[in-house]
Amino acid sequence: MKKISLVLLLAAGSALLVTSCKKETTTASSAPLVEDPNECVVGTSVKNGDIIPGQYIVGYNAGSVNRTTGVSAMETISENVLERNDIPEEKMKEVFGGERGGFVAKLNNEEAQKLRSDPAVNIVEPDRIVALGNCFTIAEPRLITWNISRVGYGDGRGKRAWIIDSGIDMDHPDLTVDATKSKSFLTGNASPDDEHGHGTHVAGIIGGNNNAIGVLGVASGATLISLRVLNAEGTGTVSSIIQALAYVNTNASAGDVVNMSLGEEITSAVLNQEVQNTASRGIFIAIAAGNKAEPANKYSPANTNGANIFTVSAIDSLDRFALFSNYGNDVVDYAAPGVRILSTYSQGRYAYLSGTSMAAPHVAGLLLLKGRSLTSSGTAKEDPDGIPDPIAHY
Repeated sequence: MKKISLVLLLAAGSALLVTSCKKETTTASSAPLVEDPNECVVGTSVKNGDIIPGQYIVGYNAGSVNRTTGVSAMETISENVLERNDIPEEKMKEVFGGERGGFVAKLNNEEAQKLRSDPAVNIVEPDRIVALGNCFTIAEPRLITWNISRVGYGDGRGKRAWIIDSGIDMDHPDLTVDATKSKSFLTGNASPDDEHGHGTHVAGIIGGNNNAIGVLGVASGATLISLRVLNAEGTGTVSSIIQALAYVNTNASAGDVVNMSLGEEITSAVLNQEVQNTASRGIFIAIAAGNKAEPANKYSPANTNGANIFTVSAIDSLDRFALFSNYGNDVVDYAAPGVRILSTYSQGRYAYLSGTSMAAPHVAGLLLLKGRSLTSSGTAKEDPDGIPDPIAHY
C-alpha cells in the first residue's frame, strides 16, 4: 500500500461529554461531509517503503515449518539454517510463526544470497519502513455519525477485533480493550498503548461503545486488541507487522477480525503470504486500499487476494469515490466511508481523520457482525476504474 495519509479536517475544541442518552437513540445532523482536495497531507521524516539497510525477512518453504511450530522450535530451526550457511546465529533478531514462518536477521548481501539458495527458504526480502501521516483535528464527539449511519451498526459484544496499527489508547472511556492479549512488537517499547492516535481512531470506528459518551462504533462494545507495530511518529517495519500476524495465528479464533490500516508502497511477497496464512484459519482481514489515487494492486497488503480477505476503498458522505483512494476491482472488494471520519483518539480524545485507513475498519466492524454474510447498499460514484465498488452495509 502506501503512506496512510491522515487528513486535517475541521477546526474544533477538545473532546467533551455531550449527552446523557444512549447512542442508539441519538443521531447527529450535519451538512454532507465531502472531500476538499486542498486538505493537508502530512508525511513523516522517513519515507514509507524505505529499505532498512542490512535487515532482511526470511520466509520458509511450505513443509519446512507449520503453524503449530512453537517459538523455541522455530528458533532452533532458524539457527540450523544459519549454521549450515556459515552465518553467525547472533545475526538473527526475531522469529515469526504461521503456516510457513521465518525470521528477521541482520545480514550482508553475500549472506542474504546464501539463504536464497537454501532448500528450506522460500524468500529473502529486505525489511522496510512502514509510515503513517500525522495530520488530525481534535473535535467534540457526535454520537451516531454519518458514516456509521451509512454502513449500519449492531451489538459487537463478545466479538474480537485485532488491530495491527499504532496501538490503542488502553484507558479510553469509549473503548473496550483487552490489555492481557494486547502486545507491542516495537523494539525497545513493550507498551501496546497508542502514542500516535491512528490506531485508537481505527478502534473506535470498529467498536466504539454504546454508552452515554463519544461516538458509536459499527460493532459497538466489541473487544479490541492492540497489536502495536508503529511508534509515536507513526513508523514501523514490515517485519513487525509479520510478527503481529504470527501472534494472531497463535491467539485468535475463527470468526475474529484483523484490521490492517497500513501497508507498503511496494509489493511484499512475504507480507502477502502471512496475510493469506492468517485468513486461511477462518480469520477475517480488512485492509485499507491506500491513499495514492493509484491501482491498489501495486501495494501490499492491499493487493492480497483470498478467502476472508477484504480490501477497502473510500467514499465521502455523498457516496463519491474519495480523490485520494486507491482503486481496482482486481483487489478491492468494498468501498466504505473514509472522508472526515470522527472517532476516538489518543489521550481519551476524539478527532477527525480521512483515508482508506478509516474505510477499512467500517468493513472490519461489519465482518464482526455478519461474517461472510456481509452485504452492500449502492455503489461508489465516480470510481476511477469505471466499475463502481459496492458500498459495504449491514
